[in-house]
Amino acid sequence: MKLKTSIKLMYSIITCFAISCNSMDPIPTDNFTDATFWQSSANAELVVNMAYNQMYSADKMWNDEALSDNIFEGRSNTNQRSIRNGLVDPSLGLFSSEWGDIYAGIKTCHVFLANIDRVPNIDRQLKNRRIAEIRFIRAYLYFRLINFYGDVPFFSSDILLSETNSIKRTNKTVVLQFIHDELSAISSILPSKNQLSKLENGRITKGAVLAFQARANLYEGNWQKTANYCDSLINNQAIYGNYSLFPNYEGLFQRENENNQEVILDYSYVPSLKTWNKLYGAAPLSAGANLNAYAPLQSLVDNYLTINGKTIAEDAHYSADDPYKDRDPRLAATVVFHGAKWTAFNGNIQTIYIKPGTGNNAQERLDNYSGPSANSSSTGYYVKKYYDRSASVTFESSLNIFMFRYADILLMYAEAMQELGKFNASIWDDTIRKIRERAGFTSSDALSYPSGATKEQLSNIIRNERRSELALEGLRYYDIIRWKAGKTYLDGPVYGAKFSNGNRDYIRLDNRRFDENRDYLWSVPQSQLDLNKNLLPNNPGHSN
Repeated sequence: MKLKTSIKLMYSIITCFAISCNSMDPIPTDNFTDATFWQSSANAELVVNMAYNQMYSADKMWNDEALSDNIFEGRSNTNQRSIRNGLVDPSLGLFSSEWGDIYAGIKTCHVFLANIDRVPNIDRQLKNRRIAEIRFIRAYLYFRLINFYGDVPFFSSDILLSETNSIKRTNKTVVLQFIHDELSAISSILPSKNQLSKLENGRITKGAVLAFQARANLYEGNWQKTANYCDSLINNQAIYGNYSLFPNYEGLFQRENENNQEVILDYSYVPSLKTWNKLYGAAPLSAGANLNAYAPLQSLVDNYLTINGKTIAEDAHYSADDPYKDRDPRLAATVVFHGAKWTAFNGNIQTIYIKPGTGNNAQERLDNYSGPSANSSSTGYYVKKYYDRSASVTFESSLNIFMFRYADILLMYAEAMQELGKFNASIWDDTIRKIRERAGFTSSDALSYPSGATKEQLSNIIRNERRSELALEGLRYYDIIRWKAGKTYLDGPVYGAKFSNGNRDYIRLDNRRFDENRDYLWSVPQSQLDLNKNLLPNNPGHSN
């Protein structure tokens, strides 16, 4: 589904709904009123498309990555960087903008649900399906909200402006139960992936509902239900759709392979009409990118195994002088390191020179590391994943963004079974081995079940596999938070490549601070606390 919504028109419509346009107003000739808008099924589709637009985006995915230990934003003191450095208070802009964006999306959903019955002559089956899609989107928005803020104002139908200034926060567990109940209720109404026409690609399906249920239970630590939902999606494809791993990892993130068998749900973009350009500030400068603002960290690079299936600390063949040789192929598909190959928009293949003093000419030396505040990467790395070779020269891309994909289902199943004490060689072969084979591993040491590993070691193997497979897809921060591992991954100095002090030392960047008593939840925005004292007390560690 390509959402070609007129954003300007839709914001006008939603604004009108939000302030309850007076039904006595004359009908304008260049716009709609509440009295006329719902007389058209095409207009109802516009609201559905608006809700899809508000559910997620590439910007949200990349900004979520910046909250993690995968990415460093070196160009400016962004809100994400402030959070990671422990410099937060309730007035931080991101706390307010995220809250406002989510509730705006929830508003759109409630407007649709309150008015869809007014549309004359709408096909009943289509109407029920669109209602189910809207309920999924609303559940997704509430899920994002509680993962940031914990207890939140909750309502399942539109409320008056006066009520917004007095409503209290609802316990997170109540909202989670609502999410699970909604997903259970809509699953039978939605089609499977196999039932979608080509024009419907990107629509919410039964498979997306199961994937969402699995993720919600994963974040709650409900391992049995996580395993059950994943197992259903894996083994009942006649009901939910045929899903499998796309055979080429790097190709998974190229536009010519969109809507392949691994996609469970993605966020759609449209050439020329709806695009994103985050890589303009993250790709190599010699490839035409702008000043670097967004770069992978050394800890992400170090997470990738050697081709022998060992960590860099375990593999005797690993050399710090040639650190990118014989590594997990997903590293080269995700991160641009010194000596990596880059395919330009015109199809030419170039070598990227990042190590100081390398490169044969001024153009090649554009990517050389020259300091944390230089135009080039502040970490000594650039981003490759989600590079759209068909994008414009300013990296305006129409590449869809994954929300749920099949590899994540396999990884969630592996983690849940491990936590339940049921993980074994058979499950390894059906999950981790398949993922590694698709990545390009061939060594038996990399592919065979580590029978001698302790439970803790096996848990770490699965966690690290998750990081390598899903890096730069917006999930790492939430994994760290649900593991209650903030001190492990989000505290202390962060490093870039070994390009400092004459290539003798790793680049040292920010000294991040994670407060165990505060940073697992965000503050309720100060603007909301000023309007509604019933939102108090604030989350632990944040001022009221």
